[in-house]
Amino acid sequence: MTTFTDEVAAAAVELSHGGRWERALALLDAVPGPAPRIALAAAEVALEQDWWAGTETAGERIAAAEKAGADGWELDFLRLRNDYLRLIHPAGEHFQPGPAGKDPEAIAEVERRGARLRATAPGPVEAGWADFYRGVIADNLRADRQAAPARYEAALAAGEGRDDLLAREALRHLGDHDHDNGDHAAALDRWRRATALGARAGRVTGTLSQQLLLAVLARDAGDEPAAVALATEVERWAAALGATRIRDNAAGFLAGVDPTAEPEPVTG
Repeated sequence: MTTFTDEVAAAAVELSHGGRWERALALLDAVPGPAPRIALAAAEVALEQDWWAGTETAGERIAAAEKAGADGWELDFLRLRNDYLRLIHPAGEHFQPGPAGKDPEAIAEVERRGARLRATAPGPVEAGWADFYRGVIADNLRADRQAAPARYEAALAAGEGRDDLLAREALRHLGDHDHDNGDHAAALDRWRRATALGARAGRVTGTLSQQLLLAVLARDAGDEPAAVALATEVERWAAALGATRIRDNAAGFLAGVDPTAEPEPVTG
């Protein structure tokens, strides 16, 4: 049975998907008394804001969730996501593809934790999210382009018909591999599907980031005016939303940077 607390938590997370992070946190902070579910939702919202806007608030919110009595798989998953974010976006730095300067021991540790989360997942969707993060850890931290796609395929199978955001993430990253392999038709199909799923789930930030990938394909096809038009609007909208990382990626694309460039491998 869904409770009032569950509904408030879900509404706040949906607000955060629309870039309304401060509003979402204000809603959650207005709920009286210590409530683990509310504290977990606040940590989720803070993590969303940190990812898209470059803030540094999720660690404090995760600690508050622990103090409120939250525990178990969901909290461990939030910790993993937060630590992955810090490896991808070190404090004060913009995202750069590849693990240059990253700590091999820290990468190995998040890999182990991802495998443990997959083994202990309470259901198929949670297992799919663990598979997805194992994929991006392999892709973006280890630069193991061979290992990642199978994990995205598993995530897609878990998400289709159950979790639009999970399916969207899997399609986005599978499309990236299609693009790198020169199969632009398959990349376009997956990226269009990912864009629609993200929009249906209310993820404004994710839809903007997907539109930038469609601009990449327009440039690849030789349609530079379309690529510039798309990226210009993405930059404008992201700036208005406060999604600074999307804004910066769009500005980089307009300056000639390829946001889909493959990372260099790291060992350790």
